[in-house]
Amino acid sequence: MHPDPRTSSPSPSAPLGPGGPPSRFPVPVDATLRAAGWQPGRWDIKQAEIWADTLRDHTSPAGHRHAVFPAAVEAWAEFGGLTLTPGGPGRQVAPAPLHLDPLHGLHMARTLADLGRALDTDVSPLGTETDTHSLLAIDAEGRVYALDHTGDWYLGPDIDQALAALVSGIEPVRLTAG
Repeated sequence: MHPDPRTSSPSPSAPLGPGGPPSRFPVPVDATLRAAGWQPGRWDIKQAEIWADTLRDHTSPAGHRHAVFPAAVEAWAEFGGLTLTPGGPGRQVAPAPLHLDPLHGLHMARTLADLGRALDTDVSPLGTETDTHSLLAIDAEGRVYALDHTGDWYLGPDIDQALAALVSGIEPVRLTAG
């Protein structure tokens, strides 16, 4: 279970946020998030519930439906609607510009269900990498993935680490059958 992002305290080694408590993100990631409109305590549950209802109500022509669960709703409430445009070179790959809106995956219910079956968990859409159109997804445990024409990628054990990896240009890990 993930801590409630509204009440969890940042790690003591986190850098100081501008004019406030320490941030739970590295400085460049925190700056990118803040430039996109995020701030500690951001929590738009009303919008997250609208997205949840829209996804729950959608059925693909073949009858596939989306999974909606607390980890996804919490990620949407805190980060949903943000457009992140990281600057500079990445550590290993180019940083990914992102639009965190689960409706980018509205018509991907079957693809996400297939990934969920392979991982033995539910998977829900999170947003997209705007340059590559890779679909970002989150599972019921809060782990984050990217799906694109080249494969399925593991981005991190939680939304914070996944965003840090994407904004910092850390190469993701390819998911393999096995």
